[in-house]
Parts: sequence; structure tokens; C-alpha cells
Amino acid sequence: MSELSPIQRAWVEVSPAAIESNARTLLGHLKPGTQLMAVVKADGYGHGAVTVAKAALRGGASSLGVATLQEGLELRAAGINAPILLLSALHTADELTRCNERGLMPTLSSLEEASLCDRISAERGGEPFPVQLKVDTGMSRLGADWRIGAELVQSIRALPNLQLVGLYSHLACADIEEETTTRLQHDRLNAVINALPDQGRDLCCHLANSAGTLHGHELHLDMVRVGLALYGQQPARHLGAELRLQPALAVRARVSLIRDVPAGTGVSYGHRYITPGASRLAVVAIGYADGVIRALSGRIHALHRGSPLPQVGAITMDQIVLDASDHSDLRIGDTVTLLGRDGEASIEPQEWAHQCDSITWEILCGFRKRLPRVEV
Repeated sequence: MSELSPIQRAWVEVSPAAIESNARTLLGHLKPGTQLMAVVKADGYGHGAVTVAKAALRGGASSLGVATLQEGLELRAAGINAPILLLSALHTADELTRCNERGLMPTLSSLEEASLCDRISAERGGEPFPVQLKVDTGMSRLGADWRIGAELVQSIRALPNLQLVGLYSHLACADIEEETTTRLQHDRLNAVINALPDQGRDLCCHLANSAGTLHGHELHLDMVRVGLALYGQQPARHLGAELRLQPALAVRARVSLIRDVPAGTGVSYGHRYITPGASRLAVVAIGYADGVIRALSGRIHALHRGSPLPQVGAITMDQIVLDASDHSDLRIGDTVTLLGRDGEASIEPQEWAHQCDSITWEILCGFRKRLPRVEV
């Protein structure tokens, strides 16, 4: 995390306190005995993985989930010693060796992958290599076919240099109100668990993402994997409103130029916007290279002292233009809010997602590295 420079043109503000609070709130919502995994992949959904991981662990999360080996190594380099599960596949011996060296748990989808991990662990000596098995119950992505899940668990358990820690699957449709697919996936994972001689008592079994977690206790199992809700966002309108989760991110930028133009002036590339009358335009130093998606052109607004300023014309790589005709108090160097709270008003990433036919996840993950993350 950076400190805000007085010359910084635009930045992302992150509240570790909000993330910590959300973790505590989510733990209070879980079935008693269920653990919370904080999913911090994609640089903590754009919030900064190390900052998020530390805040979530303070809030009671027991483990962390990442997508890539590099993401796991970054957390270890920051001194984070909590259990870390790699949610995506690793294919090479080099990757899995690094995983083993740094105490990261890989996700397995086949006996071949398990055998490779067993060989690596044997060559390195020491304690058995902790791994987790994923079964595909309906996502049609990673994971072994659920119908051979119980057999595969037993085969992995027979490998002497592995420690099978967990068994899990991933929900495909938990954020929609129609529950048929979610129930089917839950039933399939339960069928795998119940087919084991000990009903998986020595395994950490998990299925629920944020939507599944907010859906109800029946999906909680031994652990839940929470991403979006940890950052204070609802995965769907009908899920989680009662928890009052706190949004943890704001995007702000400075006004770099103000100009007065007559009626009929074309604004930005393509002149997609023509001023209907004499207008006061404010140029703000942020654009699609920072994560303000070009498809949002003319569909969003910014906030200044709680009042909206419509964005006009095409969003460009490094700048946007706001109509400040009704804001005579706006000055060069003033801060405007693109996302987050400003006074009594706020703009949430769901609004952007709706305007450009996207999803909240994509909006949050889209803010580029050249926007420094600042803790508030």
C-alpha cells in the first residue's frame, strides 16, 4: 500500500477495517463450527492481496484462497503463514515443487496430478505434501468427475507422501434465485462424501462461494470460500442485504483542467457528445487504462461534495470529461469520487456493472496497478 502523494492524479482507497469487519460479520452468519476462507485472488479483487489477507485473518478467517502460484508466493513473501489453497490447476513439476517448498496447498483434479505431487514430496523428504481434491459437480471446469470422487479420494489417501486435507467443489448458479442446479451440486458432493468409509470426517469439505454462503446454512459444510462478500459487495440483490456488509473500496481522481465551451461543442473522440448549451467541462485524470471501462462512456457520473457530475463523451485511455455546468465551486485540483462514498451519496460497482452489461467482480478486478492502493 502507498501513502497518498499530493501530486497523485488518481488512486484506489482501501479500508482494512471494513474487510476485517466483514470477515467478523460473515463468521457470525455461518453455521457453528464452519470455517471462513478469505479468497484474495486477483490482488484481493483489486483491493491489494496482502492488505486484504491480513485484515481478513484479523477478522477470523482461518485460511486464504488464491488462483495462481505467484499469488501464493506473494503472500508468503509478506510473512503470511496461514494455510493457502491454490484454487487453479498447477501442471509442472517445477510449479508443484515451489508449492511444496513454500507450504502452499495445490488443488488436484486427477490421480496423475496426485502421483506427481507424491513423487515430488518423496524426493524432498520431510512431512507429507498437503493437497486438496476438487470434484466437478456441475461447473464443467476444474475437478474430477464427481462419480469417481470417492474412489479417487481413496486412491490419493493410499499415496504415502501426500496428506489429503480437503475435498471441495464449486457452485455454478448460486447467485440466481432458481435453486435447482445448486441443490443438484450439493447433492452430488454429499454423495461423494457419504460414499467414503468414514464419510469424510478427516477432510475439510467445502462448496459455498459468497452466494452459497449467503444462501443458507445447508451449504456451509466445514468451510466456506468467500470473495465478493468479504469486500462488502452482494453477489445478487436477494442475497446478503440483511448483513450490512461494508464496501471496502473507493476510486478517486483529481480535476486537472476546467474549461468553458459554447453550445454545439464536440467532446472527446468521435464527438459522441455535443454540448446542448454553454457548458463548463472538467477534465479528470483517469481513464480506461486505469480500469474505467470505455463501455461506460456517457453512462456514469462522479461525485463532488456529494453531488453528481455526469461523465460526457468517450472515456479515453487516461482521462474522462465531466459536465460541471452546475458546479461553480469545482476547482482544478479538487478530488472527485468515481466509486465509493462522498458525503451522503455513494456509487457502487454494481451500478457500473449494470451500465455496461458486466458483473461486479469484473469491475473490481479491473483497476490497474498504476492506480496506487491507499489504506484509509
